[in-house]
Amino acid sequence: MPDTRHLSRRAFLGSSALGASAALAGPLQNSGKTGPNDRVTAGMIAVGARAQELLEAIKQVEGTEIVAVCDAYKGRLERAVERTGGRAKIVSDYREILNNKSIDVVTVATPDHWHKKMVIEALKAGKDVYCEKPLTYTVDDGNEILEAVRQTGRLLQVGSQGMSSQTQQQAREMIRSGKLGKITMIRASYNRNTAGGAWIYPIPPDASPATVNWEMFLGPAPKRAFDLARFFRWRCYKDYSGGISTDLFVHLCTTIHFLMDAKMPSSVVAMGQLYRWKESRDVPDTVNAILEYPEGFTVNLSSTFNNQMSSEGSFQILGTEGALTIGGSGLNYYAETAVEDNKWIVDSWPRALEDAYYRDPKVMREELPSTRPPKVKETVQTFREAGLEATIVHFQHFFNSVRTRKPTVEDALAGHRAAACAHLINRAAETRKMVSWDFSRENIQA
Repeated sequence: MPDTRHLSRRAFLGSSALGASAALAGPLQNSGKTGPNDRVTAGMIAVGARAQELLEAIKQVEGTEIVAVCDAYKGRLERAVERTGGRAKIVSDYREILNNKSIDVVTVATPDHWHKKMVIEALKAGKDVYCEKPLTYTVDDGNEILEAVRQTGRLLQVGSQGMSSQTQQQAREMIRSGKLGKITMIRASYNRNTAGGAWIYPIPPDASPATVNWEMFLGPAPKRAFDLARFFRWRCYKDYSGGISTDLFVHLCTTIHFLMDAKMPSSVVAMGQLYRWKESRDVPDTVNAILEYPEGFTVNLSSTFNNQMSSEGSFQILGTEGALTIGGSGLNYYAETAVEDNKWIVDSWPRALEDAYYRDPKVMREELPSTRPPKVKETVQTFREAGLEATIVHFQHFFNSVRTRKPTVEDALAGHRAAACAHLINRAAETRKMVSWDFSRENIQA
């Protein structure tokens, strides 16, 4: 019988914390006093749709409290305060959170173009930081963040929570055990087929210049006239986002790096087109990419907003001895059952040569079913996950690091590299040229 276990919805997203697997296995520690009554206090910079999910996850981590929230839309602030039971304070400027000595950690869940500035300022203010993926808006941002982490000694964890799922832990263990043999190809996809999936989100009826701080949203982005579509659907625009690559491929790449102990692809080719959702974006709705890794495997990435197959992210990890699939149906292992069969070729030889071929003991053992020793082999294993949702576990790991000062499970380097994959893909798609990675500089090859 297949070995069936239970695995969770967001278990299939992605992540990559190189050198962090040991930390994942341990329980939440409570050593070290970090705040009044041993609480870890958090200030949240941006409390949009994803950040509201982060807020709920933080609430489920023992010994934590959200004490301040900041956002450019009043409606989100009201909802965030309501979710904290009225305990969180609304602040009008994120720097109030950074200057508040009683706040231990900050979460950054703003549009991508704000990440570098806020993360670096938070680190320099003595805060530990949890930043939603992608860590960066450009590759150069990543190197600046890495330097800030080095200089300040503060902790940073990136929010690609899939690696904190038992699904991906199980997959990593199976790969490292050699059960799949030599892995040379990985296919990964993330598809959608709704307006919401294509980031054309509903806009709150009360949204107006009275409730939306447009200048706060723009920050370092190019100056533009007030535009609610840009504010609430910012992933559709290059001014604030890298589109599919930085939103979805980052999850896929972080998972691949984590599972394969890989650093970065050495070369990338890609194509992207805008086929359907043309009325409100300047980023593609369909992207395909090929990534070649120096560790000895190739990755095919694809995403479209025009079909929902593989709608939660899926992986096919193909090895010489077996394959793993990760996706909406959980984690599945398929043993390879291929056998040599050259009969149709040898049948064309002179009979004497054919007869001699099949008298060879090696050929008899490998190609003639009647002469092979009997063996029972389990060909399919299925695993399912149950229990805490992966975002909650990812936060448990983060707050565990905050208390113990141990490395985070997805640190700045892992986050930089995962986001850099997306930037390589976008560069390749825009230039229609192969783009390579300079490992010595941690940057795109000049």
